[in-house]
Amino acid sequence: MSVTTNETTLVAAEQSRSRQRLPPMRRRERNPNLRFWTVPTFATPAVVLYVGLVFLPLVLAVGYSLTNKNLLAAHTRYIGLTNYRSLLSDDVFKQSLRTTAIMSALIVVLPNALGLGVALMLRGEGRIYAVLRTVFFVPMVLAAVVVSFIWQAMLTDDGAINSVLRAIGLGSLQQGWLDTPNHAIGSVVAVVTWQLLGFCAVIYLAALKAIPDELIEAAQVDGCTGLRRFRRITWPLVAPAVTINTVLLFITAFKLFDHVKVITNGGPGGATNTLAVNIYTVGFTQNDFGLASAQAVVLFVIVAGISSGAVILLRRREVVT
Repeated sequence: MSVTTNETTLVAAEQSRSRQRLPPMRRRERNPNLRFWTVPTFATPAVVLYVGLVFLPLVLAVGYSLTNKNLLAAHTRYIGLTNYRSLLSDDVFKQSLRTTAIMSALIVVLPNALGLGVALMLRGEGRIYAVLRTVFFVPMVLAAVVVSFIWQAMLTDDGAINSVLRAIGLGSLQQGWLDTPNHAIGSVVAVVTWQLLGFCAVIYLAALKAIPDELIEAAQVDGCTGLRRFRRITWPLVAPAVTINTVLLFITAFKLFDHVKVITNGGPGGATNTLAVNIYTVGFTQNDFGLASAQAVVLFVIVAGISSGAVILLRRREVVT
């Protein structure tokens, strides 16, 4: 028995010494070449798309704006800033710029205000709130052309809106919603507002959910409720959402094309002829690609400049929680 015990002890000691002699395990070194190629591999598709769909068209637009490019002409020559100078005396361009500015102002204000109101009403928990949030957001996922065709049919003289007004005894309120300049502009703005309302509401809902409960409870303890609590706590803390919605709505409104093209086609009498629609008309109907490119460059500069300024100004009032 003692021999067996001694042998077992010797074996255990030998195994212990063997483990002590094993070299320490080292981490496998990463291949530096693999690390070098990782970033280019993943970034290349995005860079190619950006260059092909954003940067290259912008460069071509600037180049064409300095020429008399015509889609039907065989030769193109450099004319410098002639296209830009002609815009200063182009009444149609100036009218389209005014129309775009008016519609942009309305589209920035209305979805923002209504979206915040909807978010305040739908910030509760429960199945009914989830269903209502989905209902409000559904128009946003629809294509602008589809939405425009639906509303264009509803806004005609014999459309659904006038039919409903007649059916409920309010026939005196029937309008030619697309027949007069004011009604046409209001109709387009209403359709765009209806479609973008859900997007603004979702952004504001996310901002409202991010407000710490401790602030709300402290305000209630201090007797700060209702409109005062909204002005002192809610409004400052949703400032980042205001910035996001304002900038995105302005960009969307200033390059508005689909809704106008389908619903009014720029009419009546050019009343809803936005800058984007005018660019399309000049470039592809009048075949004056150089002048259309100059207008596109002006559109880009205006949108980039005002958007950048809006971001800088609006971010000054943002509060970090």
